[in-house]
Amino acid sequence: MGSRELKLAEAFVLAGGRSSRMGHDKSLLRLAGRSLIEHALEKLRTLPLAVPPRIAGAHADLSFYAPVVPDLHPGRGPLSGIEAALASTTQPLNLFLPVDLPLLPARFLNWMLWRAETTGSSMTVPRINGLPQPLCAIYHRNLLQPIRAALLAGNYKVTAAIPASETIDVFDVETVASANQELRGWSALPLFRWFHNCNTPEDMAAIENALV
Repeated sequence: MGSRELKLAEAFVLAGGRSSRMGHDKSLLRLAGRSLIEHALEKLRTLPLAVPPRIAGAHADLSFYAPVVPDLHPGRGPLSGIEAALASTTQPLNLFLPVDLPLLPARFLNWMLWRAETTGSSMTVPRINGLPQPLCAIYHRNLLQPIRAALLAGNYKVTAAIPASETIDVFDVETVASANQELRGWSALPLFRWFHNCNTPEDMAAIENALV
C-alpha cells in the first residue's frame, strides 16, 4: 500500500488563490522559517513521481521554486489552474495540492496515488467531516476536455465541471483511517487538522501552534 515504485503521475501545487482575506499572496507567507510554497513542494518531492512537481495557477512569480504552468484562462479560479496543468501533463494521473495545506502528511498523498492507481477512477477526492476536498485530489488527464468545456461555458465550480458519466472516487478520510491504523500514525494531529487551510492571519497562527 502506497509503495515507493515510480508512479505514472505528476503533481502540482495549486498556488492561484487571490488571498483576499490574508491581504497578500499566500504562497510566500512564512511558516516555521519557510514559505508555504516551499512546504508544499517539499511534500511533493518526497513522492515517487515520474517527473518533478510543478506549480499551477500562480499569481506571483514563483518560478524560483519550481517550473510554473500559467493559466490558460486567467481569473477563473482554481479550475483554470487544474485545466492548465492537465493540458501540460505527460502523465495519466495528476495530483493537486493546494499551497495552503501545510499540515497534510506527504504519506497521505502517496497513499492517495496508490488508491487512484488501484481503483482506476477518473478523479480521487478525499472527504473530511462530510466535506469533499476537490482541490486536494487526483485527476486523470482525460478530464481536460470536460473541464475546459466547463470553463468556456462560464462554469468555474470544480465539482460541477466533472460529467456524471465519469467514475469519481470520493472517500471519507475518517472511514479509511478507522480501517487503517497506519494512516493515523502519519501525523500526531487529528484528521480534521490535516485539511486546515490558511485563509486568515488567525489560521496561520493556529497552524504555527499545531506545528509546535
